[in-house]
Amino acid sequence: MESMKCLLTGTAAVVLLAFSGQGALAKSGTTFIKDAIQGDNAEIKMGQLAQQNASSQGVKDFGKTLETDHRQAKTEAEGVAQQLGVTPPSDVKPDAQTTYDQLSKMSGASFDKAFVQHMVADHKKDIAEFRKEANAKSGPASNLAAEQLPTLEKHLQIAEKLQNGSQTSGNPTMSP
Repeated sequence: MESMKCLLTGTAAVVLLAFSGQGALAKSGTTFIKDAIQGDNAEIKMGQLAQQNASSQGVKDFGKTLETDHRQAKTEAEGVAQQLGVTPPSDVKPDAQTTYDQLSKMSGASFDKAFVQHMVADHKKDIAEFRKEANAKSGPASNLAAEQLPTLEKHLQIAEKLQNGSQTSGNPTMSP
């Protein structure tokens, strides 16, 4: 009887772990979606700011690309949020707001340099997070991450070209 009790307790623990693992995946997906939408909100604002404050046409064009692409990404992410029963956030994360506030006080060449530097670092971080979620293959959030990775990688390439000074004007979406 005692061994049967241990077996049942062990089985219950395995079942409990299995369910808590599913809960952790669901939480990860919902957290990822909320973070992605807040990131899209921030990139839209930053793109608009670049169009206003940049001195180089390349940075202004990159701002327009960010605004356009992240509006589309946000719409897609909100669809996944709805599937997951998540209310899409309408704000940005505090650190993104702080960066926006700092950049909004700048203009011209100093804005261009700081903006592009931020975009390189931010997109590297975002790509790592999106890759991690895509590799989890845990449902709609993972699928969205995999679908949006190429756009984030394109943004990083544009930002790196701007940072290296190889593209100061023209359409930043053009291939090299």
